[in-house]
Parts: sequence; C-alpha cells; structure tokens
Amino acid sequence: MTRAGLLRPLVTAVLGLALGLGLAGAAPAQAPSIQAGPRVDTRQGPVEGVAAKGVDQFLGIPYAAPPVGERRWRPPAPAASWTGVRQATRFGPACAQVTTLGVFAGPATANEDCLTLNVFTPRLGAAAKAPVIVWIHGGGNVDGASSDYDASRLASLGNTVVVTINYRLGLFGWLAHPALDAEGHPFGNYGLLDQQAALRWVRDNISAFGGDPGNVTLGGQSAGSVDAEAQVASPLAAGLFHRAIFQSIVADGQPLAAAQKQGLAFAAAAGCGQGAGAAVAACLRSLPAEQVMTLQGEESKSGPYVTFLIADGQIVPAGGLFAAFRQGRYAHMPIMSGTVRNEQNFSAAIAEYYSEPRHAFTAEEVQDFIRTSYPGELAAKVLAEYRLGGYPTPQRARDAVGTDSAVCPQLALNRVLGLQVPVYAYEFADQTAPSYFPPLPGFEPLAYHTADIQYLFPLWHGGPKGEVHPLNPQQQRLSDALVKAWTNFARTGDPNGPGAPDWPRFAPAPGAEGVYLVQTLPQTTTMTDRQFAEAHHCAFWTAARPG
Repeated sequence: MTRAGLLRPLVTAVLGLALGLGLAGAAPAQAPSIQAGPRVDTRQGPVEGVAAKGVDQFLGIPYAAPPVGERRWRPPAPAASWTGVRQATRFGPACAQVTTLGVFAGPATANEDCLTLNVFTPRLGAAAKAPVIVWIHGGGNVDGASSDYDASRLASLGNTVVVTINYRLGLFGWLAHPALDAEGHPFGNYGLLDQQAALRWVRDNISAFGGDPGNVTLGGQSAGSVDAEAQVASPLAAGLFHRAIFQSIVADGQPLAAAQKQGLAFAAAAGCGQGAGAAVAACLRSLPAEQVMTLQGEESKSGPYVTFLIADGQIVPAGGLFAAFRQGRYAHMPIMSGTVRNEQNFSAAIAEYYSEPRHAFTAEEVQDFIRTSYPGELAAKVLAEYRLGGYPTPQRARDAVGTDSAVCPQLALNRVLGLQVPVYAYEFADQTAPSYFPPLPGFEPLAYHTADIQYLFPLWHGGPKGEVHPLNPQQQRLSDALVKAWTNFARTGDPNGPGAPDWPRFAPAPGAEGVYLVQTLPQTTTMTDRQFAEAHHCAFWTAARPG
C-alpha cells in the first residue's frame, strides 16, 4: 500500500495514587491505616476519588449502562445505582478500537463496556459553582480514550471542573442500517448520543463536585471538535451546554443514504444477510465484538464500512451541519474555533510511520497523494495551484495541500458564525512543538494536527507507543496562557482575562474584518481572516469545492 493510500487528515495517564500511610500512636506493632480519598455523592451512589496534582480526581464513573447485548446500537440507557462507596481511582477501559493512527491511540481492544467519565475538580466544595468543561477526545471517532488526557492543569490553574469522557467508537458508535434505523429510536450517531448522556449526567451531578450545571462548555479536538460542532446543531443537545470549543477541524456530515449503504454492506460481510428486517438487527447484535472489530479495520487503516458523522435528520440535521449553521438552526452561544498551522503533517507522519523503509517524501509520492486524495479534475487543479517547485521540500508541499483543504472550511464557518454569535478564532503556530512520534528520517513535525493538545493536557503523547516530551520553559509559558484563555472562555464566554493573551473577537460587528489570534513563540500575534485566507489558498478551495 502506498503512503498516499493510508489515513486521511483528518499514555494512558498513570496516576500516582499516593495513599497516606500513618501509624496511630507510637506502638510499632499497630497496623497502618489508609487515608480515605475525597468523597462525593452522585445520584447513582457515593464515589471516592484520589487527591493528586493539586486537584481531586474521580475516575471511571459510569454515566450510562453498558451498551452490550440488546443495548448494542441503541441509545444509551441510564447507569445502574450502587450501594456502598464506589472506588473512582482508576480510569475506565477504553472503548473498542483497532486503528491506532500511528502512535496516537491503542492498544487495540474489543471492549464494549466503556461508557465512563472522569471528573477533575480543584477542591472547591459543592457550593462553589465553578465553570465546567466537558472534553471530547479526538481520534477520528474510531480510536482514543479519555484516560490519555490529564485535565489537572485545566482544573487547578483555571479553577474549573473538567470532565473527560469515553464514548462508543467506530462501527459501535456510528452505524446506519435500515433494520436498526426502523426500530423507533434515535439511530446512526450512537457516539453522539453517548456524549449527550454524559452531558445529562453533568447536569444532574456536577454541582456535587463544585461545578455549575448552568455554565458548561463542551469542547474537543479533531473528531472531538466535529462532535462538539454537531452537538451545537443537534436539537437533542439543546440546553445541555452553554459554550463550545472547536479545536482543529469542522465537518458537514455524511448523507444518511450513503451511510445506510455502508451499513448494508457491513451486515452482509458479517454474515447477517441483505435484508432490513428484525432478524438482521438481531443477528447484528449477536455478533461477537471481535468480529465487528475485524470488519472495522486494522492498525494502519479503517475498513470500508466505517462512517464518521451521519446526517440522520434527528441527531444531526438532515441537510448537514454547514446548512444548519448558515440558516441559524443551532444553539446560539459563544464559540472558540481554531486550527493548527500544519494540520496535514499529522497524517503525513502516520503515512511515514507505516512506510517501509522509512524515508523522506519524494515529489512523486506527493503527486500520488494529491491524485488519490482529490477526485478527477480537482487533482489537476491542485497540482497547478501548488507547484512543488515552490516549496522547500516535497513534504512542505504535501502539508500545504492537505492543511489548506482542511482549514478553509473552518474559516468559512467562522465567518458565518461570527455574524450571529461571539466567535474567537485562532491558529496554533508553534512549529517547535514536541512530536510524540518516533524520529522519522527527514521529517519536519512543525505545528502538526494534535500538537496543541499537550499545551492544555500536560505531557499528552497519544497512546502507549507515543513518546513523552516535556515542554521547554518558553513553551510552558504559552501553555499557561492557553490554559488561562480556555478556562476564561469557559467562565465568561470570552477568553480574555488575567494571564491570557489579548484576543480580539473574530468579527465584532457586521462588515468588520475577522481577526485570528496566532498562538506562537516568543509571543502571540494576530492576523486578519483575509491574511489567513491568502496564506491557505482559501479562494482556490472555495472555488474548487463550492458550498
């Protein structure tokens, strides 16, 4: 397989459970006592967490019933209550996944019982009413896990309550099939339904952790960004959150008919037949999870049956997200929306990671990438617009093409939203950001897709094969500023405030030119949306792919 045919653009955090051991009195023979961790009462029952990194952490709390057996491919059911105190000192298991996006995720698992969340709270007490951030991890909606994200810095430095969540992925999370879709329940986007269930849990329980259920920010990166975007437009999520963060890429949604076609092909490949009746649905729910994962793909790529986001008409508007936003059919709220300068370099790193032997990209490989990524006549237009001789290396040309085609739709959405709600736009541009991939010959990571996560979640490095690289002092100062901006935004809907960079609103009035905050070193700067468009060839992409 060529590197161009690999994935498209689009450690586990280990807690030191420092249990305080002490002796009562001086008698050496007396058994040590274990200090109890922080305790909170939820509606399902009491949980006991752990104090670590300046915050209280409550890990692996179930927010919905296990979606297994007859609950597979149905909306999530409420979590069962428990008696006694539930230990919440370990992350719950990751949801079923097989494709790892290089070293971004993994290890592979077929586990379906995974609907848990984690709460990081700065010990404020139940009466504090701190702003709440609910974070959706990325991974193409096919991989990743909440356990990879240490939210202690957002909670402690930003004085916020942060919730990270697991949700169904891949074929378990996104599948449309006529036999399932006719059962009378919301269908297709089961991962989005999980996220909504987690938001309802936050509404019902977060005040006990010191959070304000009336001030919830929903954010995410990559697929998490797209999911947050979808929730802003989803009628089923109305009122569950009050601000949104789109961190690296937005998307529209696949038409339902196309998704159902893939679902029918999946059912046939699984041996459940071609029909659309109840027997097919029963067969699908009886499939071993391992068989589903075999059909979902392999480590280096997803299979042909995997969908991403489905315009089902109930969870996601039937006409797609972009039309809903243009028509004002969404929950109006402040939005933070941005990209990184070299988005495509993440996909390029994945292609390089799986290539044998590893070597610097050649001009021929970049041409092959363009021809396989952009259909028909568009490839010829792209090759004419992005002349390889105009770039220092073939890799830089590949990055420009893939990045620009991904970030220009987000600029267009920012322009639409900026006329209706407060929007704060940005480009993360620290091209010295550490890479968690192993060293790749002749490869420049630059400000790659996912590079900014480590500036919000300390020592983030993807999955267990990712390499840990602490930030240097200059990068740490940028990290502190971004944490302050993200948490200021959660608190007030405006990222400006103490410790944060001066961040102009994208378009303060109709007719005003939009402004981007450029998050870079040695200090942040700004640029206009016109300058952003010129740098990323957005006029070309708007003409090449109108609408």
